[in-house]
Amino acid sequence: MRARDAVAMSAGRTAVMTLLRGWLLGWLLLLTPVVHADGVDIVQAHLESTDEGVKLSATFAFDLNRGLEDAITHGLPLYFTTEIEMKRPRWYWFDENTITESQTIRLSYNVLTRQYHAAILGRLQQSFSSLDEALSLIRRPSRWLVAENSSLKSGAVYSVSVRMRLDVAQLAKPFQVNAINNADWRLSSDWKTFLYKAE
Repeated sequence: MRARDAVAMSAGRTAVMTLLRGWLLGWLLLLTPVVHADGVDIVQAHLESTDEGVKLSATFAFDLNRGLEDAITHGLPLYFTTEIEMKRPRWYWFDENTITESQTIRLSYNVLTRQYHAAILGRLQQSFSSLDEALSLIRRPSRWLVAENSSLKSGAVYSVSVRMRLDVAQLAKPFQVNAINNADWRLSSDWKTFLYKAE
């Protein structure tokens, strides 16, 4: 019985030390200077009118740099936020801010199961065996509802702006400060603007 307890305690210590090493390495990666930061390209973005309301369909192109890949494989989740703003131009006054919405996808890695998880916060979670498969949910997210039909004026033309970025504000507080000062974590698209006529 004592031999079994000793083996169990040794295995427990090994697991804890492995996790602590992973967190320490992730912390050090945040402090490591990086050569460049990659951007996000918006391949396509448009609005679709449905019975439920207006949905955003978008496709993004990007790759994680080495620092971000190392961070996620050592247990640090990454958050990708897509933002949309809709304004109705008015010739006689400032533009009317009609809609401001966002959707965040959390990307994480479970060291014990060796599975990647992509979760649209509050709705959908999927598991993947590879990082590239998990990133596909972020690069090509499912259409999501951004406006009720009743919130838009039928026949009015709206200026729509969309962007996607790595959201460091969602990280735990100790990591936020270092991520803000590290170019490795500045992964973002420019705003893509287009017009949409409400039905």
